[in-house]
Amino acid sequence: MTTMMTSTGSLLAQRMQWIKASPSMAAKKKVDTLRAAGKKIVDFTIGEPDLATPEHIANAAVQAIRHGATKYTASAGVPELLHAVAQKFERENGLRYTTDQLIVGTGAKQLIYTALAASLNDSDEVIIPAPYWVSYPDMVTLNGGKPVMLASTAESGFKVTAAQLEQAINDKTKWLLLNSPNNPSGSMYTAAEFRDIAAVLERHPHVYLMIDEIYEHFSYDAAYVSLATYSETLRERTLVVNGVSKAYAMTGWRIGYAAGPAFLIKAMTTLISQTTSCASEPSQRAAVAALTEDQACVREACRIFRERRDVIVPLLNAIDGFVCAVPQGAFYVFPSVKGLLGKRTPDGTTLATDLDVVHYLLDHAGVAVLDGTAYGTPGFIRISFATNLDIIREGCEKIASACSQLV
Repeated sequence: MTTMMTSTGSLLAQRMQWIKASPSMAAKKKVDTLRAAGKKIVDFTIGEPDLATPEHIANAAVQAIRHGATKYTASAGVPELLHAVAQKFERENGLRYTTDQLIVGTGAKQLIYTALAASLNDSDEVIIPAPYWVSYPDMVTLNGGKPVMLASTAESGFKVTAAQLEQAINDKTKWLLLNSPNNPSGSMYTAAEFRDIAAVLERHPHVYLMIDEIYEHFSYDAAYVSLATYSETLRERTLVVNGVSKAYAMTGWRIGYAAGPAFLIKAMTTLISQTTSCASEPSQRAAVAALTEDQACVREACRIFRERRDVIVPLLNAIDGFVCAVPQGAFYVFPSVKGLLGKRTPDGTTLATDLDVVHYLLDHAGVAVLDGTAYGTPGFIRISFATNLDIIREGCEKIASACSQLV
């Protein structure tokens, strides 16, 4: 007689002990639960545009479905989309790729994970500048690598220096994983800073560069230029990751794309063939329309988010205890709340950490934000301004009211 296992611990892999749920997804679940219970919550956690997918893109998917484009595709993506991606890189970034250097996945997130899965051996190190997107360290750990965090400061514009990078590189370093424009800080590297970083990587040919450019089109004060353009030598060992989720308000369509060395793309394609098989064909057809047709929708989205940025920053800086830098890109602000730490709430609780601030704002103001600790930078919070101006003003008013009650 077989004894059934009753302990979940005997089933789950040890690596699950090292991995936490995505903080942004956990926050979304909590907000949904509170709303279902009848509570009104101003949600500043969402990392997706509140805009609708442009009609011409949605119509392309409808027409694809009506014409039977609902099947499996090649694991790397349909030829039409790969061609559109190649055109996009050449037109907007001055980068030329052949189709064997391109891949499509179910979002940029999958492609980052797949690249790490295809390349990391046990103890390989991945350098990750902080603040970082919350999933980077866990994805490295899940694939047997060691995340090596490089801290930055508000004074440095939340950017690491070439000197920091040089010092962090050793013979175990496999990747530098860089995100610009940055989630959560909205920081962007200047041309001079990118050139200095490229020079460091050129001196260490065993180190590969993975650059996440998903917020590329939300660059408010200067045109975005990819780090991959600064060095032909470096480009040969660079994976550029992007997607249609943010720029085209297509988060739920789950389409990302990447360009890199053919041998890496081949390995990633093999992994996708054994996991998700391929991205959704209707979504791929919609992405073709997104990348090849009128780009006015992208320019308009950028204008809307710039306007929102210019409203939210002064509102937050007017709150005692907040110090908010002006983000150069993406659609987040990353204010310091260190001025609130040590203060007491009306019920006598002392705010000791940024996470305490997050809980206080949710419980006492009905405003949901994310803690900077989750992004590797304690003392800050992330606020998304991918929501309309009325909600931004309402949320900031509620935050100000709650903070005025602290002593």
